[in-house]
Amino acid sequence: MLFTMFCIDKPGVTERRAEVMPAHVEYLSTEPVKLVMSGPLTSDDGENIVGSLYVFEADDRAAVDAFQANDPLVQADIWETVETRAFNKRVDNRG
Repeated sequence: MLFTMFCIDKPGVTERRAEVMPAHVEYLSTEPVKLVMSGPLTSDDGENIVGSLYVFEADDRAAVDAFQANDPLVQADIWETVETRAFNKRVDNRG
């Protein structure tokens, strides 16, 4: 089953986010859930990171919630809001 996670950073966390990124990237490679796609959300000019977007494949929501709870970005209190939703992929434009 696919899940999305849409995360918006708290104001003023740019430096702390940069410090935690190596641990976050390492954590993503542990694959407790399958990461289909991820990347930073940016300001409209692309200059500033304002959050994160993930698409996961997991057995259930509990697996995604557990993964999120152990993410170094969560432990560093980077995100102001996190919204996780089940996702039904209908179109794949890769070709």
